[in-house]
Amino acid sequence: MNYIRLRKNNLCVENISTLTLAKKYRTPFYCYSLSQLKNNFYSFKNAFKIIKPIVAFSIKSNSNLALLKELKKIGSGADVVSVGELLKAIKAGINTKKIVFSGVGKTEEEIRMAIKKRVLLINVESESEVNLVNKISKKLSKKTSIGVRLNPNVTGKTHKKISTGGRGEKFGVTYNDCINLCEKILKMKNLKLEGLSVHIGSQITNIKPFKEVLSIINKIINKIKIDFKFIDLGGGMGISYSNKEQHLNLKQYSRLVKKFIKNKNVKIIFEPGRFIIGNTGILISKIIYIKKSNNKNFIILDAGMNDLMRPALYAAQHQIIPLRKTNKKFREIVEFVGPICESSDKFLTQRGFEKIKEGDYVALTHVGAYGMSLSSNYNTRPTIAEILVSGSKHKLIKKRQSLENLINN
Repeated sequence: MNYIRLRKNNLCVENISTLTLAKKYRTPFYCYSLSQLKNNFYSFKNAFKIIKPIVAFSIKSNSNLALLKELKKIGSGADVVSVGELLKAIKAGINTKKIVFSGVGKTEEEIRMAIKKRVLLINVESESEVNLVNKISKKLSKKTSIGVRLNPNVTGKTHKKISTGGRGEKFGVTYNDCINLCEKILKMKNLKLEGLSVHIGSQITNIKPFKEVLSIINKIINKIKIDFKFIDLGGGMGISYSNKEQHLNLKQYSRLVKKFIKNKNVKIIFEPGRFIIGNTGILISKIIYIKKSNNKNFIILDAGMNDLMRPALYAAQHQIIPLRKTNKKFREIVEFVGPICESSDKFLTQRGFEKIKEGDYVALTHVGAYGMSLSSNYNTRPTIAEILVSGSKHKLIKKRQSLENLINN
């Protein structure tokens, strides 16, 4: 179900008109639907209900504390890749036995914190990291549960900047190295090898790469004869950013995983981020100027690439919708751009866009994942506010950064 939709030509988030929000809060700002968030989480769990996995929300996709607290309430765990994300997850109340610590470059400080907090798994990605985890565990007189991250040399046919499973990527260890590393870990007194982990990338909409990965994991399990307690299949499940794009068929994936775990006494872990949070958020922005040049209308917004980095970083396209539908259209091409001093500060180029004017508001859709979490102070611009809508109520869940705070730090 879509909780962000047009009602009588007005864009609404649940039961609230976005125009009401635009007049209440200073633009630009992020706005999320709590009902959409819950709907997405339950839909994901229901798709895999036969498997009963641990769902560890990928905090890098969106680390807003209020949203993490809501996810905790409905049973979510967390996938973290830094000590900051770990502490945020704990502050949100997420049980540490539902937290997986991933990442290729964990520091000594981060490893020590993860061991002390007794997270479910530290997913190691090199022999050097294994040795460091073992050394710290020994100093702390602990026996630490770890998983080994496999690089399966399988790509998700996604954007090269969000592909992590290929042979040339920095993530994980190769098939042969994985087998050798597992055998070494078994001899270490302060480590408990409990998991095998894999994550091949993000925004994957085809089931085939996941099928290949499960086949490779099967071969490893059969070869080394280790009874892993957990198989962490990562995230990467793709969503539809427009009506033209497909999303990953979770039911198909569920059937594959069910077949995979047959006759295995293992618990599956998933690390979804975008699939849970992606379509819950919009970025509401005001049109500052409309500049006509060379048969093109530049729609200059008060939101820039520092607020939403994905189009500049990944050439991602987010749909843009006027908060009030007009049914009249521009004849010329329109290009939505921001105020940042970079040519890459643009969001969408389109012909036949609805007529809008200076002072109007628009919403950039599907920005819940990697929107606010990738934002910055580039051009010395404050980070923007975040709003949460639930039914007919709305509240500020993160204040806009003050200029005073920005220029004094």
